[in-house]
Amino acid sequence: MEEVRPTRSELLERRAQIGLAVQGMDLLKQKRDALLIEFMSVMDETLRLSGSLQKAVSEAQYSLAVAKSVDGNVSVRSVAMATKGEVTIDMTGTKIMGVSVPVVTKGKSPVRSSFTRGYSITGVSSRIDEAADRFENILDVIIEYADIETRLKRLGEEIQKTNRRVNALEQITVPGLKEQVAYIRQTLDERAREDLFRLKKVKKKIEAKKKIAQGAA
Repeated sequence: MEEVRPTRSELLERRAQIGLAVQGMDLLKQKRDALLIEFMSVMDETLRLSGSLQKAVSEAQYSLAVAKSVDGNVSVRSVAMATKGEVTIDMTGTKIMGVSVPVVTKGKSPVRSSFTRGYSITGVSSRIDEAADRFENILDVIIEYADIETRLKRLGEEIQKTNRRVNALEQITVPGLKEQVAYIRQTLDERAREDLFRLKKVKKKIEAKKKIAQGAA
């Protein structure tokens, strides 16, 4: 146990510290509960987007397989070379219950039309065009999924951090302070008993001296 001076001022200070620790613990619990509610909401959205992503990948792979089998690998590769481009995203931030959370948004939608992909629409089959459309849709979902997954991870980290602080206060700080209070009270009570015992002894001596004085008179 931390060395403590067993005085009444220390007793009052430790009691005040317990009050502040309990108040802080209650506030942290409220924050944790609010974050958990937000976390579960984000989790539902994450699961929804995960399903959308799996479906988009499955559809894109199927369309690509059909295009390759009908139009041939050479035609598909040729169109793929012509449709090269870049995907841009914007990174900003927001706050959820005081927690800084990065926000990922599309700078420009990766989903393009047949007229803006860089190939001649008259020289490309509808199968290849559909495959291109579905693969671009995957990128669109990935960006949305990246945003929600980042938010989920950040909230999860903050919940764990808050929970550790709650546990530290609940299991270490507050019990430690209560132990110190108990020690100070015990010490003060012992001192009070000792003082009372000494007072009784002094009183007895004084009374004895009075009796001797009265007898001598």
